[in-house]
Parts: sequence; structure tokens; C-alpha cells
Amino acid sequence: MKYSTEDINRERYKRAGIDGIAAELIAQIEREGSNIPLPTSNMPSLHELAQMMGAIRGVFFPGFFTKEGFTQTAARDKISSDLEKIFGILSEQIRMGICFAHSNNEEDCLKCEGLALDMAGAFMKRLPHIRCLLDSDALAAYEGDPAAKSKAETIFCYPSMHIMTNHRVAHELERLGAPIIPRIISEMAHSRTGIDIHPGASIDESFFIDHGTGVVIGETAIIGKRCRLYQGVTLGAHSFPLDADGNPIKGIPRHPILEDDVTVYSGATILGRVTIGRGSTIGGNVWITEDVPPRSKIIQQRPPTE
Repeated sequence: MKYSTEDINRERYKRAGIDGIAAELIAQIEREGSNIPLPTSNMPSLHELAQMMGAIRGVFFPGFFTKEGFTQTAARDKISSDLEKIFGILSEQIRMGICFAHSNNEEDCLKCEGLALDMAGAFMKRLPHIRCLLDSDALAAYEGDPAAKSKAETIFCYPSMHIMTNHRVAHELERLGAPIIPRIISEMAHSRTGIDIHPGASIDESFFIDHGTGVVIGETAIIGKRCRLYQGVTLGAHSFPLDADGNPIKGIPRHPILEDDVTVYSGATILGRVTIGRGSTIGGNVWITEDVPPRSKIIQQRPPTE
């Protein structure tokens, strides 16, 4: 007797207990539905947002991230076309993000499209400002790394520029109140570079992360002009104040402030709402939970010599 491929596969699934596993998973999802509401609308698209970030990179740095050749004469048409693409994708993804955030409230979702168009329009107006910041970041990377041969090399190759492009876009969207989209954009760069910057973190011009892997910058961190971090630096929270129910209070300032011209070397950990004063240098592998005066140099104490 001949068996069809469908019959063979059905027998395999039966032996593996697929039906029972499916039933158990469905039961779990139904039990947890009140704690984790299932979205009733389309989810934001990782693919579309990746396409949008590619177009944004093309607008900021024409010719660096496109397959086709680039000439000055084609710049205006290309940039205009990409801006239209960015606005179209962003407004739709913000709409999906708003609907996702209010997945169980149809009345709120009726307002989603208008809110999304307003947010996307406000974001588009900030693109020249974002590009100016990124240009200063590229120059900081070139001037701060003896191995860099040109500013163009830092734009094209350096993880610091990749993460900062995503962060500066995500931060503007976070500032405008777009739900979930900023975090998706941040996590895209996090997964590629190993650098974790919350979109809420405020970072001024001429910022450079040298090497970068393992850097963590928390939501309420504030970083001034011309600051530089090395790999493995943490700007984190020291403790989490709890509400009456014992849950962490969200949104309060709890991460460090770095004033202008601060350098933090590899492996340093700075925790809590402390201020590192202007012009200070924080050495590698130190642990800081208190304010540091301006122009300080903090290093590990060497063990006494015998």
C-alpha cells in the first residue's frame, strides 16, 4: 500500500504530539490574554521600518548606502523621492504603533491616522537638525580615533555612526510621543552593533562611542557636547523607587548626567542620577554612584607596592 506525503507527515506530527502541544499553547495564551492583550490591528512592520531607515541613511549621506551610482545632478530628485517614501512608511507605521498601544479601544483608534500624520509631519521637519547632529558625530569619530582615515570612513563603517543614526531618529520620535516605533528602531541598531541606547536618552552634538560593544545608556541619561565613551560602559540606574503596590515607578530621572567634554573609558559603570562634571575623565572599570566635580580624573587605585 502506497502512502502519500501528506499521510506520512500526519503520522510524524502525531508521533511528535503536535496537536497536544498546540492545544496546550492555545490554552496558555487564552489564560494569559487578560495580562497580555492580543493586538487587534496590524502590527508595525520590522521590514518596513528597516526600509525606512535605509532611506533615511540615503537622505543624510547620499551615495553611501545605495546600490546605484550617485551624482550631484541627481541629488535633488533622489532626496525628494526618498523623503516621500520615508513620510509614507513612517506615517503608516506610527498609525500601527498607536493602534497597537490602544489595541482594545476602538474609539481611540479612530484618531490614529490623524495623530500619525501629525507626528510624521513634525518628524520630517526635524530631519535637517538630525543630520547636523550626525555630521558632528562623524567629525567627532574621525578626530577622536587615530585609526580613522577620513570622516567618510566613519560614516560608512563605524558602529558608532550606525547606532547614532538610529538613536537620533528614535529619540525624535520618542520626543514626539510615537509609541513602540522608537524602541523598534533602537533595537534594530542594538542587535547589529551590541550598543544599547534607550530612545529616551538625550545626547548632544559631537558624540562618539569608540569600539562600542557592550555600551548601555539608560532612558533618562543626559549626555552633553563632545563626550566620548569606550566599549563596555554602562550609564545605568542605581535603584528603582517602588510605588504603593511594590512596582517600579516609571519615567523618573534615574540615569547619569554627563556634562560637556567628558570621556569614559572601557568597562566603567556609572549608576543613578549622578552628575559627571564638565571636562572629567573616568578611567576603565571604575564604579561610580556619586557626583564627580568638573575636570576630575577618576581611576582605580593601584595596590600598594611591597
